[in-house]
Amino acid sequence: MTPRGYELRLAIVALVVAVWCAGCGRKGDPSGAPADGGNAPAASDRNGGSPLPPVTGSTGPRVVILGDSLTAGLGLPMTRAYPSLLQRRVDEAGLMYTVVNAGVSGDTSAGGLSRLDWALDGDVRILIVALGGNDGLRGLPVSELSNNLSRMIEKAQSRGVTVILAGMEAPPNFGADYTLAFHKVYPALAKKYHVTLIPFLLERVAGITDLNQADGIHPTAEGAQIVADTVWAALKPAIEADARDAPSGKAPGR
Repeated sequence: MTPRGYELRLAIVALVVAVWCAGCGRKGDPSGAPADGGNAPAASDRNGGSPLPPVTGSTGPRVVILGDSLTAGLGLPMTRAYPSLLQRRVDEAGLMYTVVNAGVSGDTSAGGLSRLDWALDGDVRILIVALGGNDGLRGLPVSELSNNLSRMIEKAQSRGVTVILAGMEAPPNFGADYTLAFHKVYPALAKKYHVTLIPFLLERVAGITDLNQADGIHPTAEGAQIVADTVWAALKPAIEADARDAPSGKAPGR
């Protein structure tokens, strides 16, 4: 990314944080309180949406998206969350994969790591790691974020699972050094582990009022469509490669 591009992204993140603070009456909370609603209902309970199959529910090859409320679809019917939109695209492309929404509101990278064994249960071919937003909102140590993401990638790769890493950005209210260090984690890990990087999960959505709910953080249904576009650009070639290399029914690396 060019310096100008990075500055623009920081400006967008700053706008998101300003809206967040106005709506919630607080800045990032380093105490560890859930930054996006740790007591939010499970994704399958919101707005009457039909949930995607649970991680232990299907027998075919799976794509698991391990994330926080952005993945869980906070404030949206489950059918409008971006993992559900990705499932439709998978189906339309004639690819026999199940997309599993393993998003939990309020989750940090540490929380995702604690759920990883459960998330990788079964014939998981591709793991999308979409975590870190809550680490940044709370100002948690960047070293912990890097370590947690590294352990997730290593564990998945040790099982022969393809990993896609979705980048996030930290708000600027913890200082420029923190924000820059946070930003560098994702491309550094993608390079180290040779995984596909989605530079910013909320590209073309963050900071745009009409594409976000009233809290200024979680996408509307229209915003979720754009997030799905962003993820699909990385996911489609990964699924196609897996379909060529690992016939359906054969668990990779098992």
